Parts: sequence; C-alpha cells; structure tokens
Amino acid sequence: MANLKSSKKRAKQAVVHRARNLKRKTAIKSAIRKVQESLQRGDSVEMTQNLLKEVEIQLARAKGKRVLHRNTAARKMSRLAQRVARGTKNK
Repeated sequence: MANLKSSKKRAKQAVVHRARNLKRKTAIKSAIRKVQESLQRGDSVEMTQNLLKEVEIQLARAKGKRVLHRNTAARKMSRLAQRVARGTKNK
C-alpha cells in the first residue's frame, strides 16, 4: 500500500483511469461486433457504413487518449473496413 500522500492519490487515480479505459475498450468491442453482425444479417450498405464510421470515431478517440496504441487502432480500423468492403461489394 502507498505511504506518501501523492502515491495514495496516484493509486486512486489509477483505479479511476483503469475503469474508464476498460469502459472505452468495451464500447469499441461492442461497436465492432455491431458492424460484423450487420454484415452477417445483410443490412443495407448505408447502415453498415454508419456503424463503421462510429467505430472509426471511437478508435480515434481511444488512440488520442492513449487507451490504444495508434498502430493497433489503425490495424483494427483497416481490417474492419476491408471486411465491410468485401461484404458490401455485391450490393
């Protein structure tokens, strides 16, 4: 356990930051899942594109807050965009 006042404060902040980061990561995973389910259901191209845009915004925000590394965010977005492009090509 922390002894100094400043280290106690940092420990409390770490708990809050960890919860906030976990919430952001969970939201990103849920948004990605929505896009994948939209592709499987065969939803309209516009709907899938809107969901993809939402994922892009969330990934950019997580990257800016350093919840995700910039290359990780770029890789996730690229792979999802490729999957959407393949899935909506025939429509």
